[in-house]
Amino acid sequence: MEKITPVVEKHYKLILWILPKIANFPKDQRFLLADRIEVILLDILEHLIEAVYSKEKKEILTRANLKLERLRFMMRIAKDMHYVNIKGYDYFCQSALEIGRMIGGWRKAV
Repeated sequence: MEKITPVVEKHYKLILWILPKIANFPKDQRFLLADRIEVILLDILEHLIEAVYSKEKKEILTRANLKLERLRFMMRIAKDMHYVNIKGYDYFCQSALEIGRMIGGWRKAV
């Protein structure tokens, strides 16, 4: 079994941070925006784990990066709708930027 990569660990920590935040979205948004955010977060995690074990890393990492870009827009909507405060959004942006750099670096190294 290969070691879990730092990007997987970083994204996992982001998931643990976001899940309680989206649980507090207004009820009508929990089944729309919050659900989309949760699905995208878990899809990214699945792609990153798959890339650890796959020979087709570049393609999988490209899909993970695309999902990360979608997540950025979903969280921007959440911020603009005031479901996430500016401090939380800033933390998310810094984490997403770091995760994106890690994915890009991994992709270039393949």
